[in-house]
Amino acid sequence: MDNYKAHTLTPEDLIERLGTSINGLSEEEAQRRLRIYGRNEVEQKRESSLEIFFRQFKSPLVYILIAASLVSIAIGETFDFILIVGIILVNSLLGFIQEHRAISSLESLKRMTESKVRVKREGVVKLVPSSFLVPGDVVSLSEGDVVPADIRLLKAEGLLVDESVLTGESIPVEKDSDVLLSEDAPIYERKNLLFKGTIVVKGHCEGVVYATGARTELGKISLRAEEKSPDTPLTRALKAFSRRWMLLLLFLLLLLLAVGVLQGRGIYEVALLVIAELVSAVPEGLPIVITLVLVVGAVRLSRRKTYIRYLPAAETLGSTTYITTDKTGTITEGKLKVMKVYEVDAEMLRLVAALCNNSDGSSGDPVEVALVKWLKGMDFDVLRVREACPRLREFPFDTRKRYMTTVHRCDGGKLLLIKGALESLGSLSEDVPKDILEEHDRMAEEGLRVLAFGYAQVEEIPSSPEEVKIRIVGLVGFLDPPKEGVREAVEIAKKAGIRVIMLTGDNLKTAKAVGREVGIYGEGSWAVEGRQIESYTDEELYNALKRITVVARALPEDKYRIVRVLQSRGEVVAVTGDGINDVPALKVADIGIAMGSGAQAARDVAKMVIADNNLSVIVDAVRWGRVIARNIRRAIYYLLSSSFDEVILLSLAFLMKLPFPLYPTQILWINLVTDGVQDKAFPFNGEERDLMREKPRKPEKVFFDRRQLIDTLSTALFVGFANILLFRYLLEMCDYEHALSVTFTSMVVNQWFNGVQTIRDLPFFYRPWRNFTLNPYVYAGLLIGLLLQLSALYLFPEFLHAVPLNFRDWLYVLLTSFGLFLFIEMRKFLWLLFEKKLTSR
Repeated sequence: MDNYKAHTLTPEDLIERLGTSINGLSEEEAQRRLRIYGRNEVEQKRESSLEIFFRQFKSPLVYILIAASLVSIAIGETFDFILIVGIILVNSLLGFIQEHRAISSLESLKRMTESKVRVKREGVVKLVPSSFLVPGDVVSLSEGDVVPADIRLLKAEGLLVDESVLTGESIPVEKDSDVLLSEDAPIYERKNLLFKGTIVVKGHCEGVVYATGARTELGKISLRAEEKSPDTPLTRALKAFSRRWMLLLLFLLLLLLAVGVLQGRGIYEVALLVIAELVSAVPEGLPIVITLVLVVGAVRLSRRKTYIRYLPAAETLGSTTYITTDKTGTITEGKLKVMKVYEVDAEMLRLVAALCNNSDGSSGDPVEVALVKWLKGMDFDVLRVREACPRLREFPFDTRKRYMTTVHRCDGGKLLLIKGALESLGSLSEDVPKDILEEHDRMAEEGLRVLAFGYAQVEEIPSSPEEVKIRIVGLVGFLDPPKEGVREAVEIAKKAGIRVIMLTGDNLKTAKAVGREVGIYGEGSWAVEGRQIESYTDEELYNALKRITVVARALPEDKYRIVRVLQSRGEVVAVTGDGINDVPALKVADIGIAMGSGAQAARDVAKMVIADNNLSVIVDAVRWGRVIARNIRRAIYYLLSSSFDEVILLSLAFLMKLPFPLYPTQILWINLVTDGVQDKAFPFNGEERDLMREKPRKPEKVFFDRRQLIDTLSTALFVGFANILLFRYLLEMCDYEHALSVTFTSMVVNQWFNGVQTIRDLPFFYRPWRNFTLNPYVYAGLLIGLLLQLSALYLFPEFLHAVPLNFRDWLYVLLTSFGLFLFIEMRKFLWLLFEKKLTSR
């Protein structure tokens, strides 16, 4: 069916050829066509399972292990070679499984936010997921909708469509259902068609679907082009770490080789050191664990009706420094009620309210719904008036002009009716009486949203409302009460170092009143109008935004510019939006947050969708974003300190001319029974303490900062020195195999104790029960590791160059382990004192 030149056919001809009708398809026929044509999705190029598996090997950390295996086979250590290769394969398999699960989880989350389309099926309008559309479906679209398929228009009213996704042209195109075009008309001239992925900017329409999925124009382009996602802050930090760690390791190996030559060591001994250093240096579980943390975090957020559509956004969420939010529907209920009316001409005021209105009172724009309910409450027959005065033309609401206009035939003449901001209507009238201005200000100061209403008698339908002089017939004040919990959420955000900026189309007095009521606007903060934003230079605007908390009469361009200016100064910005005009700001924001009830276009570009349009939900999401970031930080610390301590132990033994304290196979075993079982538990850590009392930090600083470096190195140095001293002592007390086994087990248990301490930032003995309730999975991992280690020592010790330990040996092991435990406890206590000293300044 995609071969039809739909732009050359009349609607009637195309409907006949598609085998449908203006009442749409039957459910049975729609299902049949869905089986034939498939889902209405533009399939992105997906990696096969094999490609995902082989990609696990594309890591500098894996390259190090491969180098170790090659050195093993070169010196004849076949068993070590087999074991190292086996570990590489097992880790790659684990990475493959985790990534597969992550992809499945994300796809499930995306399905939860899939847009729905108004579709006629057997004459009944239904909401159908856009992926279930088929050729022949009759759909209705309105402002803010993303066109779900390629569509031939049946009727259109005031329809403007943004086709920049296809043509690159940013100016919206006016559409017309009545035109017929030649077969060779280019896409940008096909005014009777709508294309998948384009956005309805204004107006509404009905049309018939003639192409879906890969058969659409967008689908054909997508098959020819792919876009690579930019690196996230965490990805950049890990890549930088990997490069530096490889260089540091290379330097260390060259230094040890030089020392080996000076000491007269043999090639076999030096090669064995190289293998051991390479194997110990690799925190091979790091990529797997980070992915797991992000996925678990995204699933946790989804349980709070917050859906992450772009996984890396979860790692940035906790670093948010600014939240720029709309007032209506996020700060306030968005359920307006008429509270005050000022009548100049009561009869005409009611007429304008009923006719310059697209709502039936049950759905639609909140202002228009409230007006219809107000009229019906006075027994005003809205339906009868609309039948008596049919609409001839509509000029949809314009965010810049701030009014909506309709033209009607009424009592044999033509009436132009208008509603909008008083200052906008004032510019179209001869004069605004003083009493109207005073009453407007009184309503606004009470926090009411105020609309003015006017009319004019016209001979002909004007091409623009500006051609007409109107008469203002009254004012209506709407109450939109703040949502429950918003004031508390604002206070939490302030304590967390996050600035909240409220943007609204309301006038300045109303915006101030609402901002004051919810705690956004107060002493020391500024409230400005959008036109003042325009007058600032970028530098002036950034400085002003340190004080501005309310922007009234804000335009979409103001929101976009605020985001860009803040980002250019290194701020992490979260932006809320629900309309088509919010799309540019949502797209460029670090965290674009769309409302579940908002326009499809807004949801499609957002990185996060919230089902409950409430500022408190956004602040709670930031809290969980900080939990996610903290859990990534824990995993990085644990895995790096567990790798560094082995490198330090081996290097010290070599420099001190001692035998090898660990074999490569033992190092791999240590990684299996410590990192392999405990690190997978860190993603399930809850919130240890109120993270919303801390100031936000840059994403890269969250994962790698001075404290992280000090903690990692000090732990590794303690473990390395403690175990080399133990090893040296044991060599004097017993044979090499026994000393090797005790040191091997000591390193395992040390890392278990380190893992237990990693659960919390606070000292273990501060509210000690929290160590067991915060994350019991760590202890489950420890138990598995213990069983494996006991099996290795007492069931098959020969495979790991080990011997069974006696009671005294276990005392040595516990001595180093408890020493490490107390060392970390002391360090945590000192950090706690340091933090208290900083906060007391």
